[in-house]
Amino acid sequence: MIAASGCLALSAWLVFAAESREPASTPYPILIDATLIVSQSWWTVPGVTPSIWTSDPESSDAYRTSEPRVLQLPPGQYKFISFTFDFPFDVTRAGTIDFPSTLDQCVGGRGTSTLIVRCKRTYPYGGEPDYSLTP
Repeated sequence: MIAASGCLALSAWLVFAAESREPASTPYPILIDATLIVSQSWWTVPGVTPSIWTSDPESSDAYRTSEPRVLQLPPGQYKFISFTFDFPFDVTRAGTIDFPSTLDQCVGGRGTSTLIVRCKRTYPYGGEPDYSLTP
């Protein structure tokens, strides 16, 4: 009798745990736009896009900065990587982009579904930006 009530309690707990789990995260269309980078290069989001670390990027499937790409990304943390610049970004549960505010000089699109990469590299400097501040 005790074993039966223990099994019943365990069964009820397992049903509750299964029902309270979040559904699988839905991927969102996220536009990666690195077309402002001069001169043209290649980029990757590891685990999502083709790698740039092949012996010859010209013959690889790696994405070029010359054209925007839409990626289907579920909410989570990601990294944009080019040969000279990499940074973390998040896709929120609302399907928008977030990234550290320290990247604002070179990265745009916070709160939208478009990640805009403006710089080939980032570092603090006192000169004029190498991109336009107006869209």
